[in-house]
Amino acid sequence: MAMEFAVPGEMTAIGIARPGGPEALVPERRPVPVPRDGEVLIQVAAAGVNRPDVLQRQGKYPPPPGASDIPGLEVAGTIVAAGSGADMLVGQKVCALLAGGGYAEYAVAPAGQCLPVPDEYDLVEAAALPETLFTVWTNLFERAYVVEGDTVLVHGGTSGIGTMAITLCRLFDIRIVVTCGSDEKCAQALEWGASHAINYRTQDFVEEVKRITEGQGCQAVLDMVGGDYVPRNLDCLGDDGRHVSIAVLGGAKASIFIPAVMTKRLTITGSTLRARSVGFKSLVADELMRTVWSFVGQGKLRPAMDQRFALADAAKAHARMDAGAHFGKIVLVV
Repeated sequence: MAMEFAVPGEMTAIGIARPGGPEALVPERRPVPVPRDGEVLIQVAAAGVNRPDVLQRQGKYPPPPGASDIPGLEVAGTIVAAGSGADMLVGQKVCALLAGGGYAEYAVAPAGQCLPVPDEYDLVEAAALPETLFTVWTNLFERAYVVEGDTVLVHGGTSGIGTMAITLCRLFDIRIVVTCGSDEKCAQALEWGASHAINYRTQDFVEEVKRITEGQGCQAVLDMVGGDYVPRNLDCLGDDGRHVSIAVLGGAKASIFIPAVMTKRLTITGSTLRARSVGFKSLVADELMRTVWSFVGQGKLRPAMDQRFALADAAKAHARMDAGAHFGKIVLVV
């Protein structure tokens, strides 16, 4: 028999009063969402803060059709109610990938996008796993199909994505070169486990990658910058290299030298995650369960944690992200 929890009718959530700076995030009272077929209701213990949340706050990244307008793409907590087909999960501790709605005391998620959290694992840390884990896995390991012994270049080495990429590469014996904006951040990335860290303000990352790989180039680049980084990234790739774009923080257009793509047989690809179907995300969750999740139970897969803020202080959490000084993940604790 399924466990039963008392679920209130209303909850505190973070709304976006108007597009703008961190101060646009305000606590408000909202109805507790009701899970539909195949969905679960999670009593949220913590919610991860991610760059897409900032873009949504600024009015540049609206939620996909049907998704909650409350920001927040990942949570961890306890399942307290479920729609038909998912009721066997009530009472379980999980972390989940969402299309929105995470900055709240309760959130709904498709059951297929939930991953079980071991009893001894900190739920606040668990909340910092799904968004970066799904993103890095689908792009670096599936789209760029990196394997043991490869060398990869990842920009933003101290970001949530960068630190997750370092962790996964370390677990799968892949050499990872990261770029960072200061010597201090380079030192943090190396301490976290990066094989090499390049200060892009004082060093030419193309020349450094060539030096590190003894002129062979790397097998894959995970790029969140775009713009004029793209042709430089392609210069870093060796024969049959793969370039994967996941964001365009530095510009949405790039000019590339096509003969280099042809002679080195390069692959240029990319993806976004938020708008993908529940079916796709559920398949990724299944794959993560098979290939990666045992490391969570062993304590080997942990997110780099920056600061924790109370849910009501979401504006302060966003101000910290906007400042760019964070290392790893910023999390809201409910």
